[in-house]
Amino acid sequence: MLCYDFAVSTHVPRGKFITFEGLDGCGKSTQMKKLAAVLDAQGLDVVVTREPGGTETGEKIRRLLVDTATSGLSARAELALMFASRAQHIKEVILPGLAAGRVVLCDRFTDSTEAYQGGGRKLGSEAVLQLHGILCGNLKPDLTILMDSDVAQSVERARRRNRARARVEDDEGRFEQESRAFFERVRNAYLKIAHREPQRVALIDARGAIGATHKKILEAVRRKLKLGKT
Repeated sequence: MLCYDFAVSTHVPRGKFITFEGLDGCGKSTQMKKLAAVLDAQGLDVVVTREPGGTETGEKIRRLLVDTATSGLSARAELALMFASRAQHIKEVILPGLAAGRVVLCDRFTDSTEAYQGGGRKLGSEAVLQLHGILCGNLKPDLTILMDSDVAQSVERARRRNRARARVEDDEGRFEQESRAFFERVRNAYLKIAHREPQRVALIDARGAIGATHKKILEAVRRKLKLGKT
């Protein structure tokens, strides 16, 4: 198991690690911000981060992964880059946050890699989980919010968002160019993860209104982690 070069304080309770997963365009970022606001209002110290990215190194890797100019990237190279970003993210952001007793909210983690590269790219779960053990020390979220949504609607929202973003910011539309069959495989892989790890993964129907989805997420957080009680 991988060892990390900092000491966890024995005086501060370990924080909580909550990840948000789902198809692009399902509303993860919006819901994560809403949860962060609730927890912050209760006086909890919250860290909001994302993958790929979250660190200076990770953001550079993100630009390679999501830019349409790198459409020829091989599936295995893509997998390796995802874990390179993640290993640095764990070292710089996630583990220090947990050691300080913070609630770390992360937009995507290894479940995304298992769904997108393992399922979507057909690399399988075994390679993803082996790399997770080697490079991430088998770090697991305390709770994963898996937002299940309609494939066609989610992908179309993501494509509209990225077309608008590309006009003023970075191009992040590489994954949204994939086929409907690719995203169906991604969704199916996510559902298999939820079935395999029901104690960790809260499957949330995200097809309704933003407010209704937020209430479902708050209930899952309250039920599993005893957070968000107001």
